[in-house]
Amino acid sequence: MDGKKLEYKGEEALKELEKLTTKADEIQERILKEILTRNGSTEYLKKFMEGSTNVSDFKRLVPVITYAGIRPYIQRIANGEDSSLISGHPITEMLCSSGTSAGVPKMMPSIAEDLDRRTFLYNLIMPIMNQYVPGLDEGKAMYLNFIKVEMVTPSGLPARPVLTSYYKSKHFKCRARDPFNDFTSPDQAILCTDSRQSMYCQLLAGLVHRKQVLRLGAVFASAFLRAISFLEHNWADLCNDIRNGRLCSTITDPGCRSAMLDVLKSPDPQLADEIEEICSRRSWNGILGLLWPKTKYIEVVVTGSMAQYIPALEYYTAGKLPLVCTMYASSECYFGVNLKPLCKPDDVAYTLLPNMGYFEFIPLGDDGPMDEEEVDREKLVDMAHVRIGSYYELVVTTFAGLYRYRIGDIVQVTGFYNRAPQLRFICRRNVVLSIDTDKTSEEDLHNSVTAAKKLLEPYHALLVEYTSYPDTSSLPGHYVLYWEIVHYATPINGVKATPLEADVLQECCIAVEEALDYTYRRCRTYDKSVGPLEIRVVEPGSFDALMDHFISEGASINQYKTPRCIKTSSALELLNSRVKSCFFSPRDPTWIIP
Repeated sequence: MDGKKLEYKGEEALKELEKLTTKADEIQERILKEILTRNGSTEYLKKFMEGSTNVSDFKRLVPVITYAGIRPYIQRIANGEDSSLISGHPITEMLCSSGTSAGVPKMMPSIAEDLDRRTFLYNLIMPIMNQYVPGLDEGKAMYLNFIKVEMVTPSGLPARPVLTSYYKSKHFKCRARDPFNDFTSPDQAILCTDSRQSMYCQLLAGLVHRKQVLRLGAVFASAFLRAISFLEHNWADLCNDIRNGRLCSTITDPGCRSAMLDVLKSPDPQLADEIEEICSRRSWNGILGLLWPKTKYIEVVVTGSMAQYIPALEYYTAGKLPLVCTMYASSECYFGVNLKPLCKPDDVAYTLLPNMGYFEFIPLGDDGPMDEEEVDREKLVDMAHVRIGSYYELVVTTFAGLYRYRIGDIVQVTGFYNRAPQLRFICRRNVVLSIDTDKTSEEDLHNSVTAAKKLLEPYHALLVEYTSYPDTSSLPGHYVLYWEIVHYATPINGVKATPLEADVLQECCIAVEEALDYTYRRCRTYDKSVGPLEIRVVEPGSFDALMDHFISEGASINQYKTPRCIKTSSALELLNSRVKSCFFSPRDPTWIIP
């Protein structure tokens, strides 16, 4: 990728975006030809194409794969064999997925110029935002960013999450030249591998600069809400540090202590008193606007499974701050940007950037995602031929050595910007619940829980987090949902929270079932192959503990997403140890023979 593209800023960046999207189909064809020219002699491609670099041969001969199809090659490179197994350029690192969707982290190959591509996309964000929210260069951003301890493969390649790679790169370090990237968090706090110390110091820095902060954010809504939970438990210590101008003794990381000395330049009892008065209020409704009064929006991912966090975020903002989703990316490839960042979360669509990689789409029929052996490579469509309103599974080919790789994301095409399609993220393909012939996707689960949790509202209760598990320990097996519920008093009229009776949770169980699809309800009502759905209410803080568990197992706090289906016995054991009460669906869901 042309290095000068990293320098695109402001109007230049927007002009480049126009060029790319106007010639999207031409650029895609050029990108694929370039990938085949560079990588045509790799062992992987030669196995199928016998040295050809012809685009038609690629589409006719190269199979569509999942991670299982490329894993042996990645493992061989990790163990010391040459990068030429899959890439014409040296593999410089392996990027680890979070591992919380499929249960096991994957390693994705990356080459040096991939950082240029990612940085190019990052450099588009603020010019786009500045069209809607001017003046963002006149203050600071309190973005909560974290890294993970990186591993090293037997061959010496670093293996780390994609955001850890970016935060440790020269591209991130050079952001200080851009006034739009003035973060409250010192680099040393971001680069601290102890997530608790990092969180403490980043929140402390954000509070010290509270009157200069114009935007708040984290990568995912779950991480941002984790920060609010952390603040609820630690605000007294943070105020004490500000009041005395000294960092508490629990922060032992040398980099953090050194950086925070520059932040805590002197005691500030007035600031501490202001924060203490806000945080000691009985209700935290609207707390974010009170602590950071100049904030104009919150930047977090709230699409897909993250949509269920919207009510909690709206509670903490009193519904006064826009929730902004700026970009669509993964460990495998960065995809696109949201050109209407102030739209409602339900309307978020990402414009695919044709220079990020080569994109194809598996059309999805009424039966949903296809298994690997069912994918007819001849039926894949390219970027120029997707249809508005249709659903697809995204497939990517990259310079680093992924060929016709199924990302696992289900998307819907909502329109085009110039000649580039705009995609709405729907769900992950491989997150499902299944007992018999039923198949419940992440989207189905999310929609059913969204419908059921409305029954909690009259009792001033909020479902803050959930996950699921297909319990087959007895016959018939049944769906188990783990719900963490909090009760809020209504600050306007002083109504106190009403305890939830058993029948309310039982009605939630049946409401979930009524919202699930025809096949599930048939299995429950007619086939009797699925038992009554169960909701297990867990103690407050259980999902924080689940996050800690996955982080201790190697997940990144940046990339962590609460798994919508528990796949590991240790995580299941943790949740079961925190169950307060259990409720079952009181009757069969409705089912009508078609």
